[in-house]
Amino acid sequence: MSRFEKIVLGITGGSHLSVHALMLTLPSLIPILRDEFNTGLDTLGLVVTVSAFMFGVGAIPAGWAERKLGGRTLLLLYLIGSGLSALLVSISTSFYMMVAGLGLMGFACSIYHPAGLTLISHRVKAITKGMAVHGIFGTTGSAAGPIMATALASLISWRASYAFLGVFNIILAVITYMAIPKREHGASDAENIENRVEKTNRPALIFFYLTNMLMGMAYYGFTTFMPTHFAENTNQFMPFISNTMKAGIFPTMVFLAGIIGQLIGGRLGSRYNRPKMFMIIVAVNIPFLMLMGHTSDMLLVLFSICMGIAYFSNQPISNTLIAEFTHSANRGLGYGISFFLSFGIGSLAAGFGGFIAESRGVAAVFPVMGFLLIPALFTSYMIIRKS
Repeated sequence: MSRFEKIVLGITGGSHLSVHALMLTLPSLIPILRDEFNTGLDTLGLVVTVSAFMFGVGAIPAGWAERKLGGRTLLLLYLIGSGLSALLVSISTSFYMMVAGLGLMGFACSIYHPAGLTLISHRVKAITKGMAVHGIFGTTGSAAGPIMATALASLISWRASYAFLGVFNIILAVITYMAIPKREHGASDAENIENRVEKTNRPALIFFYLTNMLMGMAYYGFTTFMPTHFAENTNQFMPFISNTMKAGIFPTMVFLAGIIGQLIGGRLGSRYNRPKMFMIIVAVNIPFLMLMGHTSDMLLVLFSICMGIAYFSNQPISNTLIAEFTHSANRGLGYGISFFLSFGIGSLAAGFGGFIAESRGVAAVFPVMGFLLIPALFTSYMIIRKS
């Protein structure tokens, strides 16, 4: 891997770490916010949906803008916009001000994935390995977000985590501005694109998008209510740890296990047929979601860790499949549509998952997410047929 490729992965990796830390801070704070604002899981599930939907909806225009503005400009817009909006959340004085700040933060964060992933797919020759490294940074951010949020909430305030991440992103914006030189983004760039694809495979891409949307729903149901599930249903496991800290520590363990999944996915995607591996990974997620809904204490933590490995192993493969199925010139838009469906439409699971948790208990959310993935077995099989 060349020095330039390492710089690309370093900058995009740092940005990927911060975007997932920001977006996964909220679920770990749900037990605290439920008490502070005297509201239910159904309402807080909708709050997650607002932030996550904005995270998805901005991905399509960001994907289109990548061709016009270039990855460097979009990275700076993401870092500055998300940093300022996170600071707005940290100084919020009411529930509605917090929701508005989270919506703005979600929209600013939506800029990142189309820019970062397109940059990697165009500039890193070993694309699946590059996606795996990039994914590890993101999963590290996912792991850091919950433990940082609950630790700072216990020591200072839940607002402190947003203040810290806001300042972090603004500092990262300064580093990005100085480390990546400005360059013209035009036709000459196309001549140097790695992993060039001349024609979009529309049938395979459509079935991929459908599968990714269902995986996104499972992801939001899984990650939104996992911290509360741990806080409420691990009373006999490590009872010396407070419920607030369990809502941070155990999800962090799950996301750290996701790094193993990223490495496995990167290896499988480099060695074997990627569409077939993608279908197998979808299938493996289903039993672990079912088991998470029917266990407690140590078994719940164990099966959740297995779920983290299973889910995150899909990411290097799925991000590579988008690059393989889309025309090189439209790859940013291809990633934008994918993340709109995965994060935007997928976030609806946080909303209806909240109603399930409020009426039937938080454990009931996870089997429902498992059932959502059953149609994904068919759509992922069709990817194999059409690719």
